Amino acid sequence: MKGKEPNIGGIIYEVGSSAKTKTGSWRTEKPVVGDCKGCKICLQFCPEGAISMKGKKIEIDYDYCKGCGICANVCPFKAITMEIEKK
Repeated sequence: MKGKEPNIGGIIYEVGSSAKTKTGSWRTEKPVVGDCKGCKICLQFCPEGAISMKGKKIEIDYDYCKGCGICANVCPFKAITMEIEKK
Protein backbone atom coordinates (compact mmCIF):
# COMPACT_ATOMS: atom_id res chain seq x y z
CA MET A 1 0.00 0.00 0.00
CA LYS A 2 2.70 2.42 -1.04
CA GLY A 3 1.73 6.11 -0.60
CA LYS A 4 -1.44 5.28 1.32
CA GLU A 5 -2.36 5.70 4.96
CA PRO A 6 -3.89 2.78 6.86
CA ASN A 7 -7.50 1.87 6.25
CA ILE A 8 -9.47 3.70 8.94
CA GLY A 9 -13.15 2.85 9.21
CA GLY A 10 -13.28 1.37 5.73
CA ILE A 11 -11.90 4.48 4.01
CA ILE A 12 -8.40 4.67 2.58
CA TYR A 13 -6.81 8.08 3.02
CA GLU A 14 -3.87 9.18 0.89
CA VAL A 15 -0.97 11.09 2.37
CA GLY A 16 -1.71 14.79 1.92
CA SER A 17 -5.36 14.11 1.11
CA SER A 18 -6.57 17.17 3.04
CA ALA A 19 -5.15 19.32 0.23
CA LYS A 20 -7.69 17.68 -2.09
CA THR A 21 -10.59 17.23 0.33
CA LYS A 22 -12.28 20.05 2.20
CA THR A 23 -12.08 18.97 5.84
CA GLY A 24 -13.34 22.10 7.61
CA SER A 25 -16.68 20.50 8.41
CA TRP A 26 -14.94 18.37 11.08
CA ARG A 27 -14.41 21.44 13.30
CA THR A 28 -16.14 22.07 16.62
CA GLU A 29 -14.15 25.25 17.26
CA LYS A 30 -12.72 27.74 14.80
CA PRO A 31 -9.86 30.22 15.04
CA VAL A 32 -10.82 33.87 14.82
CA VAL A 33 -8.14 36.42 13.94
CA GLY A 34 -8.03 39.67 15.90
CA ASP A 35 -5.17 42.17 15.87
CA CYS A 36 -2.69 40.21 13.74
CA LYS A 37 0.87 41.57 13.79
CA GLY A 38 1.93 39.57 10.72
CA CYS A 39 4.67 37.54 12.45
CA LYS A 40 3.76 34.39 10.43
CA ILE A 41 4.43 31.98 13.30
CA CYS A 42 0.94 30.46 13.05
CA LEU A 43 1.45 29.99 9.32
CA GLN A 44 4.55 27.87 10.01
CA PHE A 45 2.78 25.65 12.56
CA CYS A 46 -0.58 25.03 10.82
CA PRO A 47 -0.61 21.28 10.05
CA GLU A 48 -3.19 21.71 7.27
CA GLY A 49 -1.67 24.70 5.48
CA ALA A 50 -4.97 26.53 6.00
CA ILE A 51 -3.28 29.84 6.90
CA SER A 52 -1.91 32.27 4.34
CA MET A 53 -0.85 35.90 4.26
CA LYS A 54 -3.12 38.55 2.78
CA GLY A 55 -1.10 41.72 2.78
CA LYS A 56 0.42 42.00 6.26
CA LYS A 57 -2.28 39.93 8.00
CA ILE A 58 -3.09 36.22 8.07
CA GLU A 59 -6.14 34.69 6.50
CA ILE A 60 -7.61 31.32 7.46
CA ASP A 61 -9.18 29.07 4.84
CA TYR A 62 -12.04 27.56 6.83
CA ASP A 63 -12.71 24.97 4.12
CA TYR A 64 -9.52 23.20 5.25
CA CYS A 65 -9.08 24.33 8.89
CA LYS A 66 -9.88 21.48 11.29
CA GLY A 67 -9.95 23.71 14.37
CA CYS A 68 -6.99 22.12 16.14
CA GLY A 69 -6.08 25.41 17.87
CA ILE A 70 -2.34 25.18 17.25
CA CYS A 71 -2.39 28.63 15.63
CA ALA A 72 -3.99 30.18 18.72
CA ASN A 73 -1.52 28.42 21.01
CA VAL A 74 1.61 29.55 19.15
CA CYS A 75 0.57 33.17 18.51
CA PRO A 76 2.85 35.29 20.74
CA PHE A 77 0.41 38.23 20.53
CA LYS A 78 -2.73 36.20 21.38
CA ALA A 79 -4.26 37.59 18.18
CA ILE A 80 -6.05 34.29 17.43
CA THR A 81 -8.80 33.00 19.68
CA MET A 82 -10.81 29.80 19.41
CA GLU A 83 -14.59 30.12 19.29
CA ILE A 84 -17.32 27.49 19.21
CA GLU A 85 -18.28 26.69 15.62
CA LYS A 86 -21.86 27.63 14.75
CA LYS A 87 -23.17 25.35 12.02
